[in-house]
Amino acid sequence: MAQHGGRPCRRTARRRRRTRGDIVSLFHSHAHDHAHHGHGHDHHHHAHHGAPQPPGAFRLRVAVAVVCVLVALAVASFVQVRAGEASVITRFGRPVRVLLEPGLAWRLPAPIDAVTPVDLRLHTTSSGLQDVGTRDGLRIIVEAYVAWRVPADARDIGRFMRAVGNEPDEAARQIRSLVGSALQTTSAGYDLASLVNTDPAQVKIGEFEEALRRQIDAQLYAAYGVRVAQVGLERLTLPAVTLAATVDRMSAERETVAAQRTADGNREAAQIRSDAERDARIALADANVKAAGIEAQSRKDAADIYGKSYAGNPHLYTMLRSLDTLNAVVGTNTNLILRTDAAPFRVLVQGPADAPAQAAPAPKTHKAAR
Repeated sequence: MAQHGGRPCRRTARRRRRTRGDIVSLFHSHAHDHAHHGHGHDHHHHAHHGAPQPPGAFRLRVAVAVVCVLVALAVASFVQVRAGEASVITRFGRPVRVLLEPGLAWRLPAPIDAVTPVDLRLHTTSSGLQDVGTRDGLRIIVEAYVAWRVPADARDIGRFMRAVGNEPDEAARQIRSLVGSALQTTSAGYDLASLVNTDPAQVKIGEFEEALRRQIDAQLYAAYGVRVAQVGLERLTLPAVTLAATVDRMSAERETVAAQRTADGNREAAQIRSDAERDARIALADANVKAAGIEAQSRKDAADIYGKSYAGNPHLYTMLRSLDTLNAVVGTNTNLILRTDAAPFRVLVQGPADAPAQAAPAPKTHKAAR
């Protein structure tokens, strides 16, 4: 019984060992699959059941990591400078370099070196409306603009950063305040008539703007390292009181101009009249001279004609002269009572043929008249 009972025990033990081996094999297979899907870099380690890892793979991974770190450091060490900007390199907060040329430059990676861009383009700032006084005690309201930029110079850029911390808005605020003060100072050197006038020759706006630009440029450069490119007046208005005074002044100026022009017109008119009268007198004198010459010549010609007529027919000549005398003496509605034998009426009574006897003394009388 003992032997028969012992054989089944040995077979059972062999079955148990085979079952245990199958379970261990299944466990290793499951562990291998899990490691393959969850940890790809340990695949060979689990697949070979703890086989030693090749030393080249580890060195490769280390080399790749080092290269990636070096590339990242190299990329972080490059600085791009854009056109119209300057880049200030600061090392632990202290400026060490200023890059002005556009392009790529090198720096130490952060946090050792930091890059601060500075805008070098033209900026425009308005002063806002400012109530200022002129030299003649009147008030005006003006608004000016300032075109400014940071010069492309390392010292000026450093001064700008120290003054306003590279903040354009802060720079504009301080520039606006400075322009207001400069307007007060500059306007005190000009009369209102130099800024507002109907005569363009009296207006000095350009001179005012240039004086304002010089003052603002000197103050901004000394304080902030900023240069002023242009200053101009955007608006110039007058308060009610100043406007009334300006209207009165302009009216007085217009009246003065009108009076001056009236006086000039009267003077020119008098000169024209004087010249015209002088020319008229000269022309009249010339005409009188010419008329006298013509009259003398006509009298001479008439005397020649009379002489020829008398020589040709003395009786006819005497009668015609008598008729001319009657025509000159007797007018319209004239009544004369004269002797019929008195000259020149004798010819009307006697006729030229009846008076041959009286015609003879005529030459003697003519000679006596001469």
